[in-house]
Amino acid sequence: MSKLVIVESPAKAKTIQKYLGKDYEVVASMGHIRDLPKSKLGVDVDNGFEPVYVDIKGKEDLISDLKKEAKKSDFVYLATDPDREGEAISWHLAQMLGLPMDENNRVTFNEITKTGVTNGMEHPRTIDIDLVNAQQARRILDRIVGYKLSPFLWKKVRRGLSAGRVQSVAVSLVVDREKQIQSFKPEEYWSIDAKMTAPSSKKQFAASFYGVDGKKTELHSKEETDGILKRVENAEYTVTDVKKSVRKKSPAPPFTTSTMQQEASKKLGFAAAKTMKNAQALYEGVEIEGMGAVGLITYMRTDSLRISDEARAAAYKYIESAYGKKYVPSAPKIYKTKAGAQDAHEAIRPSMPELTPAKVKDSLTAEQFKLYKLIWERFIASQMENASLDTVSATIDANGCTFKATGFSVKFDGFTVLYEESKDDEENKVLPVIEKGDILKLKAIEGSQHFTQPPARYTEATLIKALEENGIGRPSTYAPTISTIVNRMYVERDGKQLKPTGLGEVTTQLMKDHFKHIVDAKFTASMESNLDEIEVGNKEWVDILSAFYKDFDATLKKAETAMDGKRIKVPDEETDEVCDVCGKPMVIKIGRFGKFLACSGFPECTNTKKIIKPTGGVCPKCGKKVLQKKSKKGKKYFGCEDNPTCDFMTWDTPVSDKCPKCNDGTTLFKKGGKMFCLKEGCGYEVEIKKEK
Repeated sequence: MSKLVIVESPAKAKTIQKYLGKDYEVVASMGHIRDLPKSKLGVDVDNGFEPVYVDIKGKEDLISDLKKEAKKSDFVYLATDPDREGEAISWHLAQMLGLPMDENNRVTFNEITKTGVTNGMEHPRTIDIDLVNAQQARRILDRIVGYKLSPFLWKKVRRGLSAGRVQSVAVSLVVDREKQIQSFKPEEYWSIDAKMTAPSSKKQFAASFYGVDGKKTELHSKEETDGILKRVENAEYTVTDVKKSVRKKSPAPPFTTSTMQQEASKKLGFAAAKTMKNAQALYEGVEIEGMGAVGLITYMRTDSLRISDEARAAAYKYIESAYGKKYVPSAPKIYKTKAGAQDAHEAIRPSMPELTPAKVKDSLTAEQFKLYKLIWERFIASQMENASLDTVSATIDANGCTFKATGFSVKFDGFTVLYEESKDDEENKVLPVIEKGDILKLKAIEGSQHFTQPPARYTEATLIKALEENGIGRPSTYAPTISTIVNRMYVERDGKQLKPTGLGEVTTQLMKDHFKHIVDAKFTASMESNLDEIEVGNKEWVDILSAFYKDFDATLKKAETAMDGKRIKVPDEETDEVCDVCGKPMVIKIGRFGKFLACSGFPECTNTKKIIKPTGGVCPKCGKKVLQKKSKKGKKYFGCEDNPTCDFMTWDTPVSDKCPKCNDGTTLFKKGGKMFCLKEGCGYEVEIKKEK
């Protein structure tokens, strides 16, 4: 007989088993074991929104095994993830296994280390029903919106579409940004930049035009700019003021889920889903050589900036040993968590700061290592002393026209010796010694024309930031929301940018016309606040659902009446390709499985073709063109245009370089940091040189 501990994943089970020993049996539920049925609404909207839960299809054997294990155990601990979703899984397990709801059988681990597991097991509690109700309310809310609204979209736009509370707002943000870009009217403005030298040095430095007669002046035309240039022609450039100061530069706080996803996108090029997948693995446990399974980071779904005293002490110990005492701050750095944040967990940090990235590199995949290094460096830097910069600002007069020159030098590098946020790209711009009253020598001066730029399209990083700033969704929802809107073809990737498809634009407009609450950021944010209030026991979940459903149901009926007999066409995307059957232009349409080429002469001509992208590469087997293709699951690969005659395919990307060994124009391919030839018998490969 033993004690049974149930977690979600086998990796987590393996790590925890190592710490608990032979008196415990640790098993995995593989996530949720019960959910609302797929084939129907599964919620009694007329009787207190009572949900009907069913066992998840395919988990029958697992459920049977869990029941057997529970029956032969002295005690069952529910150790699922420490958040709403994890609490709900524990509640479903307790229901399924017939465990008493007033029993102290719920344990949580902020980090899966010996300390974290021991601490969790020493403080069991009852299942938090408020947390469970918050998850139930979210699940039912999303089910109502999805199951009631999706059929409306099928009838009015196209079969197979789906709607969702958070995803519809996310698409709306992308659509609205695209409209701002399209309607943007650029405005002309000018700048004047000068190159000068001071009496103390022959090295040139830059100064920029600031204003006239002591007032800041904006230049809007060439005529205005030429007027200033004429005024300063042959003028004497005199330093009228020099200000010197010391500027402190503070490190960024440790990661929350949102900032981790944003920074991994900017620095590593990771999609949010990839970041969370790797973070989950680092949290649950990785086999480290000489240590066994170790959870390397704290729980990865959090919006708190709090860290434990033990973690801070471990960071200080490392900082002092690696960099010296002056890099340890004189007072602890406390980062203020934003209002409304869930503070149940610490910020994301290494569970054992002494495990540097170098020590665990050989035990991690390339992606895990990159993310761990990012998390580790961000955390250690957040606990280091500020950087200190000597700054100089000089004001220069030329015939009543003011120019300004600024510069700085690093007095003390502090945390920047280890890590800086990706936005911090300043160059170390040092001015020569400049004194008040100095007469400067002008070396060059010119006016430059500029135009105001439209707002940038969202990237994954900036969309996550916008969702967080608007209070839409929570740490656990950012990654799946973006995956959903891309997979369902409301939004598409253009490099790193996100842009709406025609489907996304017409669907958003339909939602705005008839369901403005669903795509309204403020309304969605208020629903998130209500869920938070349920979580802390301040509001009843049934009351929140009742208030929402009454308005939603009336809105849906009104929309169905207004749109009776009407259908919205998704605009086709024009191309310069010609139909090889009838000669009419081909257009790009969106179908259930993605984009495809179709004849604009439909229905008279029903010719359709796959969209194929040439790569410039040649097939190493037959010499014909290599094309970019997509698998059934939407994964990009490369294959010969002569398929099925030639069976060449690869996941590796063709590059413009040719194989110097074959010397016959054979294309090289790349993967990771290497380029190589795939021609049989060649074997040529070379490391890709990194740009400095």
